[in-house]
Amino acid sequence: MIVDDFLRYMQAERDASPQTVETYRAALKDYIAFLGKTDDSITPEDADSDIIRDWVEDMMDRGYKATNTCKMLSAVRSLYRYALRKGLVRHDPAHSVNGPKKEKVLPVFLKESEADKLFDSTPWDYNDINDVRTRTLLLLLYTTGMRRSEVVTLRDKDIDFTNGYVKITGKRRKQRIVPLGEEITQALKTYMEMRDEKTPATDTTEALFRNAKGRQMTGGQVYTAVRRSLSLVTTQKKRSPHVMRHSFATAMLNNGAGLGSVQKLLGHESLNTTQIYTHVTFEELKRTYTDAHPRAEEND
Repeated sequence: MIVDDFLRYMQAERDASPQTVETYRAALKDYIAFLGKTDDSITPEDADSDIIRDWVEDMMDRGYKATNTCKMLSAVRSLYRYALRKGLVRHDPAHSVNGPKKEKVLPVFLKESEADKLFDSTPWDYNDINDVRTRTLLLLLYTTGMRRSEVVTLRDKDIDFTNGYVKITGKRRKQRIVPLGEEITQALKTYMEMRDEKTPATDTTEALFRNAKGRQMTGGQVYTAVRRSLSLVTTQKKRSPHVMRHSFATAMLNNGAGLGSVQKLLGHESLNTTQIYTHVTFEELKRTYTDAHPRAEEND
């Protein structure tokens, strides 16, 4: 049978993982069952685009989310591409079938009032190296949009106080320059002076952010520090370092920065990746409008 041949091909020639093969198997089993329910004489070789569209609609009627439906459809597309190459079908009926539009998941971010509360109203102990390190770490994330992996690997030499910037090494070792404002510059100087006094570096690290043993902080330690701190100012479930990156981008756009500039600061290769934040700022604008305009509810 065409499906069995395809799954053997995925496993033997494409070296697909067992999980991938089982995912494809489940999707194709559902598809075959739908064909049988529609007309028990129809085989995958006989199916046309309309039947596949009916199957997609059936999945949505059964409560499948758009993401899951598209994954199921992807398995059927792969099946027919394989069958066409092998001459098992004359045409690919899935080629022209589009999946349902996926819902856009907007980034989670701190409101500017929450960020102000985090940095200005949280009772930080400025004589405690742990508090000073955590606040500096958070402020650097918020004012530069750095990723967790980028801040973990940051070195003292990457900070240029003379010219006021930080050199960030991102994905695929690509580097970018991000300016440093006065507040984060002073915070870094204070932290580094206290760090060198209380937690000198070991022989194996030049890391900017070091733990109590003088070693480079791990990604897990950064995550924990950020999560605990954000829990003081927000009730949202997601409280990761990436929330600070989202907060940086959103704050920049809300305060007049151009999309291209934010793209460069974040290190995005494509402007399309950065454009998701325009949806965030528009949603914030809509909420402000709805809360403030006396007739907004009627016009909604």
